[in-house]
Amino acid sequence: MRKDVLGKLLICLVAIIAVFVIFIRPLANSIRQGLDLQGGTHVVLEAEDTDIAKVDDDAMQRVVSIMERRINELGLTEPIIQREGERRVIIELPGIKDPDKAIETIGKTAMLEFKDEEGNTLLTGTDLKDAQAAMNQQNNQSVVHLEFSDEGREKFADATLKNVGRQIAILLDGEVLTNPVVREPILGGNAEISGQRDLEESQHLAVLLRSGALPVKVNIIETRTVGPSLGQDSKNKSEFAFVIGIAAVLIFMLLFYRACGFVADVSLMAYTLLLLGILKALDATLTLPGVAGIILSIGMAVDANVLIFEHFKEEFRLGKSIRFAMDAGFKRAFTTILDSNTTTIIAAAVLFFFGTGNIRGFAITLGLGVLLSMFTAITLTQFMLKLLVNSKLFDSPSVYGADGFVLFDPKAVNKNA
Repeated sequence: MRKDVLGKLLICLVAIIAVFVIFIRPLANSIRQGLDLQGGTHVVLEAEDTDIAKVDDDAMQRVVSIMERRINELGLTEPIIQREGERRVIIELPGIKDPDKAIETIGKTAMLEFKDEEGNTLLTGTDLKDAQAAMNQQNNQSVVHLEFSDEGREKFADATLKNVGRQIAILLDGEVLTNPVVREPILGGNAEISGQRDLEESQHLAVLLRSGALPVKVNIIETRTVGPSLGQDSKNKSEFAFVIGIAAVLIFMLLFYRACGFVADVSLMAYTLLLLGILKALDATLTLPGVAGIILSIGMAVDANVLIFEHFKEEFRLGKSIRFAMDAGFKRAFTTILDSNTTTIIAAAVLFFFGTGNIRGFAITLGLGVLLSMFTAITLTQFMLKLLVNSKLFDSPSVYGADGFVLFDPKAVNKNA
């Protein structure tokens, strides 16, 4: 029986350590990284008054909303889009491969117009329902399929009916995209824009048309690239801080709590893997504040184990056996762990719902870390410690860190009484 328990303990310990050593770096590197870790592009846009539209608060809110739709549809990772002052919008694009094309796309006014040969505007982008990029099967050319709204369908049908044999130009921001000849009336409410170089260009155009035209003219007044050297430097420093934080905690637990500390260290490895795995599954973006949240949550995870072990030592010094003292330590520590971690989770929730950008990333990693720390401390650490105690591999209390300074001596209390 004792050998079976010891075998289970060894399998559990070896498995966690092996998985941690093998997967910790690949898992950490697979998580998406923010601008401060991998570099990217910082763009500042400024709105400008024109004869057609003036800049006001409503127009700027619509600019931010349209920018968010455009950038999210481009598939850029975790952009930061925020308004600055009355006329400016700051956009940060981490890790983009072609910053010039991305900047060109997000900065377009995207005013779509259909004009006849006399220059009369027949339809605009407001009449569109959808726009999708595709490949024309007949000539293998990339195109953009347009689907009009109910009102736009009627306008387009009337326009093609009146312009059979004539050209209807499709313009974006005043530039002619295509100028086809209407051969017959088009009544189905669909059109096609051709002339793009490749499918990617058609996809960018479709994104612009779906997101809609900007209500005011915007100019790109600043573009700053965070190069790979700065991004790599930030990444190296964050990795170094992470390693130092983990190492310091592992050594502390071993020195003060010995066998219990070793079990807690292994549990901490499992906790770190779980936290990074959840961040990967959530497709979260890791930033420097997020790394700080992880390191802080590691301290919270250890804090739960410290409370458990200190209660264990108190119970042991009251005369209980190691096994019963360990059970009592977990029971007594649970309420304290729950209360302290609940307040931290509340603080993380406040930061998440009322914060922006990197502050929310810090809140996510801290909140997830605290929840996982309770799980690993109450379940995994307790499971492995029970296996260790039941194996009776060590009977000396010093092995469990239960010797040394006596916090409470019942004999001394009885003597004084």
